[in-house]
Amino acid sequence: MENGKTNLECDLLVVGGGINGAGIARDAAGRGLTVVLCEKDDLASHTSSSSSKLIHGGLRYLEYYEFNLVRKALIEREVLLRAAPHIMWPMRFVLPHDKGQRPAWMIRTGLFMYDALAKRELLPGSSGADLRRHPAGEPLKPEFTRGFVYSDGWVDDARLVVLNAVDAAEKGARILTRTRCTSARRDGSGWIVELVDAQGRQSLVRARALVNAAGPWTAQFLQSAVQRPTEKALRLIKGSHIVVPKLFDHPYAYIFQHPDGRIVFAIPYEQDFTLIGTTDIEYHGDANKVAIDKDEVIYLCDLASRYFRKRITPADVAWSYSGVRPLVEDESSSASAVTRDYRLELDTTGAPLLSIFGGKITTFRKLAEEAVDMLAPLIPMHRGSWTEHVCLPGGDLFGAKPSNRSVLEFDKFVHEMQKRHAFLSPALVARYARAYGTRIDMLLAGRKSVADMGEEIAPGLYEAEVDYLMQREWAANAGDILWRRSKLGLHLPKGSEEKLEAWIQERSGTEKSRSA
Repeated sequence: MENGKTNLECDLLVVGGGINGAGIARDAAGRGLTVVLCEKDDLASHTSSSSSKLIHGGLRYLEYYEFNLVRKALIEREVLLRAAPHIMWPMRFVLPHDKGQRPAWMIRTGLFMYDALAKRELLPGSSGADLRRHPAGEPLKPEFTRGFVYSDGWVDDARLVVLNAVDAAEKGARILTRTRCTSARRDGSGWIVELVDAQGRQSLVRARALVNAAGPWTAQFLQSAVQRPTEKALRLIKGSHIVVPKLFDHPYAYIFQHPDGRIVFAIPYEQDFTLIGTTDIEYHGDANKVAIDKDEVIYLCDLASRYFRKRITPADVAWSYSGVRPLVEDESSSASAVTRDYRLELDTTGAPLLSIFGGKITTFRKLAEEAVDMLAPLIPMHRGSWTEHVCLPGGDLFGAKPSNRSVLEFDKFVHEMQKRHAFLSPALVARYARAYGTRIDMLLAGRKSVADMGEEIAPGLYEAEVDYLMQREWAANAGDILWRRSKLGLHLPKGSEEKLEAWIQERSGTEKSRSA
């Protein structure tokens, strides 16, 4: 203790609990570094849980000649699918050909390039589609008769962040959620960093190197906490999505290119819904208070209604979410054209400071690897890069190494889990398998009957799962559980979130009384 403050020491302090920060913490911990990660809110509580939830190369980035970014993302697409087949899976996308778009031959050429830029083992190539006969044509208006089909992947973005943090913690990292970094100063060959948690308790961290992975707050953190302004600018782009009752029963997703040039997806979501988004709007407000506005809702409803037979209205919206993407300023005239690539800025005028600018979920692992590689000459490490050939927690369905089999035979894994845990409903076991993969055995350890699951706090949400999420995944309240660790908030009856929160508070009060 120093002046009443808890002291911590580490090789690397990571500021930011989004996908970049969690990925860097995981990579560094796996190389033998002592790591502390602090996040001012919950893990993935901002940009990293507000994406379109796709693992994709970015077909539209070919328009802006971002060939290197697209190729890098396409390579990562299959690496990630193998590493986490429980929270990611392949998806086929249908692009209806609309009047006023580029000629069909030009789109076909673009798709050929998309297929050929990187090696594919898991995902089939693109093809043309007669929408008068293809199942994806049925929900569309009759004027859309021709289209194209190509492959990309789906990801549960918030769980991806959490699993990186879990892996980091299991390799020795200390994960501090709801803990703000208030100041950081160089002291000799290291950093002295002040942290404050949600209860106002202060900690001093002595770190050999500092990583600024604060996302939308990267530049602000440099100015306020480090007091070292940067010339690199971030352009905050708001992306909003709406969720409506499902518009189709087939497994295909849609990609629509609107006449204004914007790309919007319509994706099967949570069995009973369709996810529609995103918008691309310059954002100049408070990054802590991002919300969809009325015009965005109308825009997404109108755009979807332009393609689907069923008209979508704001009254159909069951849920919406918004986030800001911190993109590297490249002086593009439109928000849609701003590069989605990332920049790493290493400051070695004293103890190392690495700042992360930009990035996207698909390339997070590569970004993390490059970030730790940059620090390797400055901090001795016990091993080199390692994450490309290792599963994320729960992803080792058919062995410790990532494999095509785990992606292609996920349904077989689910069936095996349903037989093993037959005391639970098949639907519940399927949800557990998707969320936790092989970690389902940790969740259900020693439980042989429904009675062993504890109280059913809400339909399908048992005490056993809540305890698991709070003890192993840093969930602290009902919102963490219902909207980030899961999307149960979409499915549960009205009042369930309040009931769960009351249950958590009562449990917390009981445990405090026991420890007093």
